[in-house]
Amino acid sequence: MSLHDLPAINAALNGLSAILLTVGFICIKRGNKQAHRNCMLAAFVSSCVFLIGYLVHKIFVVKGVNTPFVGPTALKPWYLLMLATHVILAMAIVPLALTSITLGLKGRFETHKKVSRWTWPLWMYVSVTGVLIYLLLYQVYPAHPAS
Repeated sequence: MSLHDLPAINAALNGLSAILLTVGFICIKRGNKQAHRNCMLAAFVSSCVFLIGYLVHKIFVVKGVNTPFVGPTALKPWYLLMLATHVILAMAIVPLALTSITLGLKGRFETHKKVSRWTWPLWMYVSVTGVLIYLLLYQVYPAHPAS
């Protein structure tokens, strides 16, 4: 394993976050607050580890250069729209997730629910689109196909 494996690892971490977010959502709907808490904290940790891996890859492997999209021209505007919304919402998730987690841990559940109604779907979107972006860039339309 090398630093070049980070995109696949990061995609797995995004996928894990999406799974944990889904399970956490199901747990709270069933009234299992402890399992919900654990899933959401684990999703947050998974997202934090993703961020570290993403930054390491950007700094030490691609040295800040973006990975080009080499798929069909007709797909590029859709890819760029997904990428733009992913990046913007990823930045918004940081304060939203921190706020949701803090409110939940402090037992301020009514306010936690109000904030989390925004946090959960946006965080889920970021996690799922992170996996889709990886698949498009590295698996479906790789810029440098494996020999």
